[in-house]
Amino acid sequence: MRMKHPIFARMYARVRPAMDREGASEHRRRLLAGAVGRVVEIGAGDGGNFAHYPAEVVSVLAVEPEPYLRAQARESAVRAPVPVEVVEGTAERLPAGDASADVVVVSLVLCSVPDQQVALAEAARVLRPGGELRFYEHVAADGGRLETVQRFADATVWSLLAGGCHVHRDTAAAIEAAGFVIEEIDRFEFPADRPNPARPHILGRARR
Repeated sequence: MRMKHPIFARMYARVRPAMDREGASEHRRRLLAGAVGRVVEIGAGDGGNFAHYPAEVVSVLAVEPEPYLRAQARESAVRAPVPVEVVEGTAERLPAGDASADVVVVSLVLCSVPDQQVALAEAARVLRPGGELRFYEHVAADGGRLETVQRFADATVWSLLAGGCHVHRDTAAAIEAAGFVIEEIDRFEFPADRPNPARPHILGRARR
């Protein structure tokens, strides 16, 4: 399945480096710290995570469905400190074998998949028994005005403008419902200094 979001893809590729300078780069570093072995990264975008993979990672299979972002990711892969192969594919049908990965990485992608449970089932399929799911996602607010704003955004134009993104998803609950055991989770707001429907974030590790 080909997935094109040409306007959003170009906007994301321009905005992502600025987000990294504001603190997202440190979140990416934390996300990948201690990863080892064979990695499958779902929804690699323009390759913003690649520079942060530690030397203990043997290989990264980076799956990206959007053509423009996939081309940008391939350029980023050339500069990565570990071997990265960027391939076409979707979260719902990963081009990887059963139990072929030690780590699966999802980074600001579970907001935009059509069905989180299907995507997480695929992540579980490609993970070896005992493998890790590393996650860094923006999630639903827990009540208050922000939750109201998120629900309104998802019901109107947000998803259309933001490449299929939904801001009101309880992704931690979805990870657990998919059979993963969350071993570590950090909840924080980013950016913390200005309003944003996608401000609540989680970052952590879960085990298959």
